[in-house]
Amino acid sequence: QTYVTPAETHNPIELQGTIAMWDGQMLTIYEESQAVFNLRSVLAQMFGLPKENVRVITKFVGSGFGSKLWPWTHCALACAAARQLGKPVKLVLSRRMMFQSVGHRPRTQQRVRLGATNESKLVSLRQDYLNDLDILGGYHENCGESTSYFYSVPNLRVHWGRTRRNIGSPTPMRGPGAVPGLFATESAMNELADQLKIDPVRLRELNEPKIDEGKGIPFSSRHYLECLQRGGERFGWANRNAEVGSMKRDGSILGWGMSGAAWIAGRFPAQASVELRDDGSARVACGTQDIGTGTYTILAQLVSDKTGVPLNKIEVVLGDTSLPPGPISGGSLVTGSMVPAVFDAADNAITSLLAVATTEPGSPFGNRTRDNLAFESGRIFAKADGPAKGVPFSDLLRHTNMRLVTGSGKSEGTLDEKKPKVSMHSYGCHFVEVTWQPAIARLHVNRVVTVIDGGRIINPLAGRNQIEGAVVMGVGMALLEHTIYDPQNGAPINSNLADYLMAVNADAPLMEVHFLDYPDTDVNPLGARGIGEIGLAGVAAAITAATYHATGVRVRELPIRIEDLLTSSILA
Repeated sequence: QTYVTPAETHNPIELQGTIAMWDGQMLTIYEESQAVFNLRSVLAQMFGLPKENVRVITKFVGSGFGSKLWPWTHCALACAAARQLGKPVKLVLSRRMMFQSVGHRPRTQQRVRLGATNESKLVSLRQDYLNDLDILGGYHENCGESTSYFYSVPNLRVHWGRTRRNIGSPTPMRGPGAVPGLFATESAMNELADQLKIDPVRLRELNEPKIDEGKGIPFSSRHYLECLQRGGERFGWANRNAEVGSMKRDGSILGWGMSGAAWIAGRFPAQASVELRDDGSARVACGTQDIGTGTYTILAQLVSDKTGVPLNKIEVVLGDTSLPPGPISGGSLVTGSMVPAVFDAADNAITSLLAVATTEPGSPFGNRTRDNLAFESGRIFAKADGPAKGVPFSDLLRHTNMRLVTGSGKSEGTLDEKKPKVSMHSYGCHFVEVTWQPAIARLHVNRVVTVIDGGRIINPLAGRNQIEGAVVMGVGMALLEHTIYDPQNGAPINSNLADYLMAVNADAPLMEVHFLDYPDTDVNPLGARGIGEIGLAGVAAAITAATYHATGVRVRELPIRIEDLLTSSILA
C-alpha cells in the first residue's frame, strides 16, 4: 500500500529573529538558536572571521521543533546590515515568512509491502519512499530510520528517491524520518493484522527481534514488549471488539487503535564546568541551549545529585558560545549527552576540593592524606569518622580563604562510532480511542495512553510534559496539519495560523503517560535518554487505525479529511 504524509510547517509560537552588533572585528548576535556553536561556525566562515571573534547568545528559546537548528538568511542579513551601518540591527521574521524561509517537514510518499506466514511471522518487508526536496536537494527525510531494527524480518529492503520542487528548503522537524516513516510501517502492520485476523498487539509480540538485525548487534536496553503489555492494560485493550463499527457509547461509534514507537538514543560530544563556592552554592555552565525542554532544570538536578547542593542554590548558565561547547538541541540527545559531561565536571570539582582539604593552610584536614578523605552530600569527612563528623565544603573554602573550586568535564559522542557494540534506541507505544458521529461527520480523538521505554527518567514532570505535547502534535499531524504550495510559484498558500490548522486545547485528548524507567547505562552512567521526539512517533498510525475501526475507512494519506470519511457506511 502507498502512504502519504504532507509537508508540515514547524510553527513555533516564538518568531525567529536576530539582533546583531559589531565591535571592530568582533560579532555578537542574540538568536533563538537550537545550535549556537553551529551558528557560530557558519557565521565565522561567511564573514571571514576566526570562530573566536563570533559570539552567539541564546538564553531562552520559545520552542523550535527543528526550524532553529540551522542558520537562515535573516541572520546573515542582520549581521551584514549591522556591519554596513555600524549599529546594532534587529530583524524579526513575520509569521508568513516563517512558512517559507526557515524550513518545513517535506512531503513523503511511501510504498510498504509486508509478507507473513499463516502463523503471523514476518518473512519480508519492503519500504520504498520519495521525498519532496527543493532545487538544491540538501535534506533527506530518512523514513527508514527504524525499519531495520523495530521488528524481526529476514528479508528487508529500504530504498529512497527524491523529487525536486521549486519550494523552500526542507529541514528536520520533530522526529525527522521516524515520524513519517512509522506512520507508513505501523499502518501497514495494522493492516496486516486485520488480514491475518490477529490482534495487532499480538502481531508485534510475535515479531519481536532478539538483536538489531540491521546491524547484527545486541540492543543496549529494549523493553518494547513491556510497553505493549502495560499500555494494553492501562487502556483496557482486552475489551476491544475487533469488528468495525461494533463499539458504541452515548450515540457515538468508538474506534480503538494502536501503534508502536521508536527513536534513536546516544550522545553528542559535550563539555561542562562546575563551580563549588564558599557560600555553599554551585554553578554549572555549558554552551548548549534550552529550547523549552527543561535543560536548565536537568543540569541543576545532575549537579545536586553529585554534590548535595540544594536546587535553589545552583546557578545554571547556558546558551553562550563563550562557555564550554555543548550539543545541539536536536535528536532528543541533549540530556543523554550532558549527563557524563556534568558528572565528570562535578567529580573534578570534588577532586579539587579534596586537594584543598589536604594542602591548603587553615584546613581542618591538614594532617590527612587524600586517600583518607571522602565527599558525600556536600560534606568532606575522614573515611574513618563518617559523614556525620564531616565539614560542609563551604566551611572548608572559607577556612582556607578560597572563594571557589572549579572542575571541567567532557564526554565523547557515540553517533559516529564505526563499529558500535550495541544498538541504542528508545521505544514506546500508543493506544488511541476516537469517536465518530456519522450524522454530523465529526471525528474526535478522545483519549490516548502512551507508554515509553526511555531509559531512566530524571525529571518525570518535565518528561510527561514532553510526551503530552508530542501526542497533541501527533493529533495535529493526523487530523489537521498540511502546508499547501502554489503549483505556479511554489509559495505556501496557507501561510498563517488561521489557514494552517494546528491542534489547540479543544483538540487535546485525555492523555495518560507511563514511563518504564529502566536505566540504559550504555548511553551514560545515569542510564538516561532523551524523550523529546519519541512521543510523536507512531501517534498518527494509531489514530488512523482507530478511525478505521470506527468508520471502516482506511486513510493512508494525511491529514484525515472529512471527505475521506463520508464514504463510511457505519451508522450510529
